[in-house]
Amino acid sequence: MSKYIFADKFFLDGKVEGPGFLEIKDGIFGSFSENRPVAAAEIIDFAGHWIAPGLVDTHIHGFRNHDIMDNDFEGLNQISEGVLSCGVTSFLPTTLTSSTEALNHVVEMIGANYKKVSGAKIKGIFLEGPFFTEKHKGAHNTRYFSDPSIERLKDWQELSNDSIKKIAIAPERKGAAEFIEYAAGEKIAVALAHSDATYEEAKQAVENGASIFVHTFNGMSPLHHREPGMVGAAMNLKDVFAEIICDGHHVHPAAANILMNVRGRDYTVLVTDCMMAGGMPEGNYQLGEFPVEVKAGAARIEGGSLAGSILQLNDAVKNVVEWGIATPEEAIYMASTAPAKSIGLDVECGKIAEGYAADFIVLSPELDLLATYLDGVCRYHLQKEGVR
Repeated sequence: MSKYIFADKFFLDGKVEGPGFLEIKDGIFGSFSENRPVAAAEIIDFAGHWIAPGLVDTHIHGFRNHDIMDNDFEGLNQISEGVLSCGVTSFLPTTLTSSTEALNHVVEMIGANYKKVSGAKIKGIFLEGPFFTEKHKGAHNTRYFSDPSIERLKDWQELSNDSIKKIAIAPERKGAAEFIEYAAGEKIAVALAHSDATYEEAKQAVENGASIFVHTFNGMSPLHHREPGMVGAAMNLKDVFAEIICDGHHVHPAAANILMNVRGRDYTVLVTDCMMAGGMPEGNYQLGEFPVEVKAGAARIEGGSLAGSILQLNDAVKNVVEWGIATPEEAIYMASTAPAKSIGLDVECGKIAEGYAADFIVLSPELDLLATYLDGVCRYHLQKEGVR
């Protein structure tokens, strides 16, 4: 039997409606109507609140003291449970640059277990590295850097039960063109990152099939008026997605606004790049093999370089609205539909539309997260009247 969600506003696929009633049947979204359903129907009342699609984090390394590189299913499951408190209902566990053997084990573990997690749904794996260059290495271990290898990607894809959905490389590395063409042909989204590439090198990579710029501005050659670099390519090339970390530490709000204006908010993807200290107190943690200090809201390795973030995706949505650089509708789109679309999965998540899994969040008009639903079932909620 159907049940209905009543709320003041609904962020539906391609439009905002409300007040009204959204049908859910057997964990699947049905139709939306402004009219009250039949008297016998179950109605969950969220009067005064907003309903948005579950958020999709396509770049996250860890949460609540667990790291994807720990290669531990229980930790992976805890991450999936924990990110429900961030409004995330789908995500890509993200690896770090490491040895081939370590990455073999991690992708094999995720591939064997991703359907078993009890929280947010794992939609595939994001391999961040190891095909990067040293100048913009960030918190990646340069001892493992190498040229792109199609054979290694084939091995990882086989070990992961074809779970790899996205891989990041530096486009100036030897063999990048052939690698990009192969990966894109296998429906793996190729992202560009941790690179000192010229504008022309980035442009060639996109022409070969690359389609995402990873955490734009960070870990890449900057914009210069005589050499636009990776940042210029992220802004100017057509039909590519630009990730951005909107925690107030990685990118100045004005720079984020410039990117959104020139790239377009439909092609800007809010990500967290969150590491294991997300959802934890400040202190000392690890990111892969590097010690990290979390202080004043930022995670840094020795020397002061940023090492991922502790950002929660619902806070990124709230930040860009509070900074005055996006409307609530745009912010929600950049954290749900846009990331799903960037990896070719908007046909199954990131939207409130008929036939999609009923994964959604309940927000206050101030964009505070009140509840997270998976398949029509409440899996996270604040202890607050009217939320159940």
